Amino acid sequence: MATLISLIPDVDVLLAMPCEELAFVVLRLADEHKQNGHIHPQALVQHIHGVPGQTEGYPQQRKDEARLAFAEAWNWLTVQGLLISDNDVNGNNGHKSFSRRARSLLERGAFDSYAKSVAFPKTLLHPAIADLVWVDLARGDFGTAVFKAFRAVEIAVREAGGFDANDIGMPLMRKAFDKVNGPLSDKNQPEGERESLAHLFSGAIGSYKNPHSHRTVEITDPTEAQEMVVLASHLLRIVESRTP
Repeated sequence: MATLISLIPDVDVLLAMPCEELAFVVLRLADEHKQNGHIHPQALVQHIHGVPGQTEGYPQQRKDEARLAFAEAWNWLTVQGLLISDNDVNGNNGHKSFSRRARSLLERGAFDSYAKSVAFPKTLLHPAIADLVWVDLARGDFGTAVFKAFRAVEIAVREAGGFDANDIGMPLMRKAFDKVNGPLSDKNQPEGERESLAHLFSGAIGSYKNPHSHRTVEITDPTEAQEMVVLASHLLRIVESRTP
């Protein structure tokens, strides 16, 4: 049966690992060591100190550091709702069981995608979309997150420019930011910049919102989805600055 020290024999490697990376190792070990569906952290952390007849553990002067790194990874899994306490004597004694989400993340790719998603700072998103879009990202529903973000941009432009419900998509963006007559165009800026901003809004809606409106668009890379919704947030802030 694998142990932390058998998987990561070099304590310097253990300490250099990001918390989310180590958390995956701990999750896999917890799955392997659990008994009757439960796992106690001591079942894993004991190998840091050594088990008679099995391993000497990490070097004596580094054991406290290794234990702290393990505790951070264990706490990360708990905070993310992957390891949960049961409402019984086992839970009261510190035993954990796997959540439904945790069981779906035992494959490496699924866990990496989840870890990247929950690590994404919500503060980067405009308040108008932060809560709803961040949840979709954390769930791995990237296409929905992108669609909601750019739909919010379209709605914000329509309302700020005083347009009606029939004004949609790229034509709406071009009218709202028209370099001559657009209500959201800043006439104090050079003409070329005004025209470029109209292209930016129109292109963003055409590239990221419209496809999701008309067909199923699969986005599998969490980083790509995060970059898209950050762009939508930037556009929302521009609209906000142009709103009377």
